[in-house]
Amino acid sequence: MSFTRILYTTADRTTRITLNRPEKRNALDDVMIQELTTAIVSAGRDQGVKVVVLSGNGPAFCAGADLAYLRRVAEYDLEQNRMDSERLANLFRGIYELRKPIVAVVNGPALAGGCGLASACDFVIASAEHASFGYPEVRIGFIPAVVTLFLVKRIGEGRARELVLRGNVISAKAAEEIGLASMVVPRAKVSEACDRLLEDLIVRNSLTAMGLCKETLSKLHGLNFIDSLEFGANMNAAARMTPDCKRGLTGFLRKEKTEW
Repeated sequence: MSFTRILYTTADRTTRITLNRPEKRNALDDVMIQELTTAIVSAGRDQGVKVVVLSGNGPAFCAGADLAYLRRVAEYDLEQNRMDSERLANLFRGIYELRKPIVAVVNGPALAGGCGLASACDFVIASAEHASFGYPEVRIGFIPAVVTLFLVKRIGEGRARELVLRGNVISAKAAEEIGLASMVVPRAKVSEACDRLLEDLIVRNSLTAMGLCKETLSKLHGLNFIDSLEFGANMNAAARMTPDCKRGLTGFLRKEKTEW
């Protein structure tokens, strides 16, 4: 695969997708959105990949939409804007529903759509000194309509309302306090923290089980109580029938460590 906006590498059962427009603070445009979508699909299909890491090259994680892109969008008609918004929605859905854990490593500002990228990931590791998060769209008369869904799922509606209505930018520590960031570590320790997390996910956990967990979490929202229980029971039964579960239970009963 050939990309112009991102870097894509795979090694040690890990795909690393790096936003690579440091001169533009890794701002999103239509090309990057398409490349990210392609990269996520590719990582999902690669049977040798167990986890995905999303990061940004340079001092920013992602500063939101590119200015040149915004100028073009300003000239779109309703149908063009709808189609463009659907492409953005497909990217975030792809990240959220990827049946492999995806870790966002936030080394600097993650704003607007960039904050949305982090919000859609399963884990967010943030630099204590340099990471910041925010949805400042209301300050330019816009709304974070697509990414708000993933923000609400991550931190709840009450806190999401505060972020999107005020449009303020918060620190990594504040993001951790509200559940937006999974862990905050000194910048010099970010890579180490990421590697420890990846080792846990790769070595200790079944990929099939993690994928089923993600499917369960993504589909529970919107179901009523009874339907949720029925769905959970069906997923429980399906999980028991997987080769990973049979192998893992056999190892557990024999008091043997299962190698994943």
